Amino acid sequence: MTDLTTKYLGLELKNPLVAAASPLSRKLESARRLEEAGASAIVMYSLFEEQIIHESLELDHYLTRGKDSFSEALSYLPDAGMYSLTPDKYLNQVSLLKKELKIPIIGSLNGVSKGGWTRYARRIEEAGADALELNLYYLATDPNLRSEDIEAAQIDLVADIKSAIKIPLAVKLSPYITSLPNFVARLVEAGAQGLVLFNRFYQPDFDLQELEVIHSLELSTSSELRVPLRWISIMYGKVNADFALTSGVHTAKDALKAVMAGASIAMLASKLLHDGERSLSALLSEMTWWMETHEYESINQMRGSMCQKFVREPSAFERANYMKMLNSWRDRA
Repeated sequence: MTDLTTKYLGLELKNPLVAAASPLSRKLESARRLEEAGASAIVMYSLFEEQIIHESLELDHYLTRGKDSFSEALSYLPDAGMYSLTPDKYLNQVSLLKKELKIPIIGSLNGVSKGGWTRYARRIEEAGADALELNLYYLATDPNLRSEDIEAAQIDLVADIKSAIKIPLAVKLSPYITSLPNFVARLVEAGAQGLVLFNRFYQPDFDLQELEVIHSLELSTSSELRVPLRWISIMYGKVNADFALTSGVHTAKDALKAVMAGASIAMLASKLLHDGERSLSALLSEMTWWMETHEYESINQMRGSMCQKFVREPSAFERANYMKMLNSWRDRA
């Protein structure tokens, strides 16, 4: 019988399909449907630093006092009214899901600065979370802010949070980093036990009629799989951490590719939001069929089989392949 079990952040999971952070974890009913459909774990929707700041005078004082050294910390905070869910409600939801479900629940924090709010990492642990995912979602707009300063602050943040909790810590990253393997290695050294590649930057648009900036949510497609697939393939075996692939997992083949690149799990959100929670069970059936057809006995046997270290043409992941692709298109012209 095909063995779909995998291990992520020290957690024994029944299969590699994990529900990524999304609104589906806001309600017990949808979270239960995810479990029934076969999700091996659920990542909670994110608790944003902005929410905590508006609840914490201590951090507000910290950011104000340090504004000269990190000037953007204040400028990007929205009004408190934008958020309907307070930190206490978030913690209560973690406790509820842990009580009612059998699969692991992974908390999610979205923040960029150090401060008193890291105590919420401990509170998420106390609420019962099996692990914590830190989403380093940050958009630098100040031309005087250097990239090395941002990276140093984020590494300090990871170390700060890791020192506050005993549960495993994963870090969710953006692909827009100059030397991603180096940064990832430093994050692992700071205490990250898992890397989630990648978060998605939601881009604003213009309303030409009203002359306003508008925001709309566009779900991912399978084409977005290629960026995390490439980087996990490159870093697997070079960095001592578990990898989770997110963004672009919509089919069984997408999930299988994630594992072959070296990911311990494949995370889904857009697929579940578009097709419903129960669509996950069909993906698991298709994965099992494909593995049986191609004589794979387990996920562990498959993991990393297509990473850069093991493929026949390692340069396919690097610059040489870019030149080859351009030349192949010119030859067709």
